[in-house]
Amino acid sequence: MKKNYIANGEINASEIALGCMRINNLSNIEASKLISTALDEGINFFDHADIYGGGKSEEVFAEAFDANHITREKIIIQSKCGIRDGYFDFSKEHILNSVEHSLKRLKMDYLDILLLHRPDTLMEPEEVAEAFSKLHSSGKVKYFGVCNQNPMQIELLNKYLNNKIIINQLQLSITNTGMIDSGLNVNMQIDPSIDRDGSILEYCRLKDITIQAWSPFQFGFFEGVFLNNDKYPELNNKINEIAATKGVTNSAIAIAWILRHPAKIQPLVGTTNSKRLVDICKATQVELTRQEWYEIYRAAGNKLP
Repeated sequence: MKKNYIANGEINASEIALGCMRINNLSNIEASKLISTALDEGINFFDHADIYGGGKSEEVFAEAFDANHITREKIIIQSKCGIRDGYFDFSKEHILNSVEHSLKRLKMDYLDILLLHRPDTLMEPEEVAEAFSKLHSSGKVKYFGVCNQNPMQIELLNKYLNNKIIINQLQLSITNTGMIDSGLNVNMQIDPSIDRDGSILEYCRLKDITIQAWSPFQFGFFEGVFLNNDKYPELNNKINEIAATKGVTNSAIAIAWILRHPAKIQPLVGTTNSKRLVDICKATQVELTRQEWYEIYRAAGNKLP
């Protein structure tokens, strides 16, 4: 699998990352097989969060990690914090406690990357900076990022941070393209021209912040998968047509569509099926043409101005 350098070249990350939200539902043997398959396919980046499976996902991963006898330095572990029961919490105390608990569950000494999970409007950036500084100086976290934040929220944080934001995790799929739509419909009086994210796509490219695409197979907000879904007949016909010409599955084309963007977006795939993961990873061997990319975009119901 191809690798992309992030954090100004300090991290060499696989083009595709494995999201570990649902691995709490796997047995130790199944989880071990999934992690082994990911490594065999060239995935070295694993995404967690303190809330996934109520913390059990990190525990299951730790057991699978041990079973595969993986050298810690050869993989990249990312976790997230900030979501609590009914509210968000970017307080220094919660950030520090969350990292301690994640490390304990993961049976690891450090996280490569810590993300703030969703924006907290009560955030005090100076307090976040104190937490990040303590985590970095103690060697418990190397790099930091955010999820679902707009440019001004990142700017506010970066004003106080010594270790600047390197990642922004955002929802993106063929059927969730708001950050792309607004850039294609500039100066138009139509809904797709509405910039709901503050030009976050262009901002991240300007600031060398890696975008990670979560839910790359979902439509809406966890409403379902668009592949093989009767709600999207034209889109599935087009994806299947291109998949046949490339000799891959439709899931590979859905990920190849994201990888084709020059922003070097890293898809987070959350499958727990090892065979499907192998199929998905074939996306890195597919190069969509510009015409094919736009054909898929329009087949999802988007219109070009």
